[in-house]
Amino acid sequence: MWIITVHSNKNVKMFEFETEQEAKLTFEEVQGCKFLTEVVYLNNRQLTRSKIYS
Repeated sequence: MWIITVHSNKNVKMFEFETEQEAKLTFEEVQGCKFLTEVVYLNNRQLTRSKIYS
C-alpha cells in the first residue's frame, strides 16, 4: 500500500493507493508539501518479537 500525505496551512490530507505506479502518478500532480510512503506489513512473528529487560 502507498500513502501520499499532503500538509497545508490548516490541515493534513492522506490518499491511499494499491500500486506504486498510481501513487507516483498522483504524487506528481499534487501541490504543496507532500510525502510518498510505502506501508509494509510484517506478518512474521519472529521479526516483530521483542524483549524488554529492566
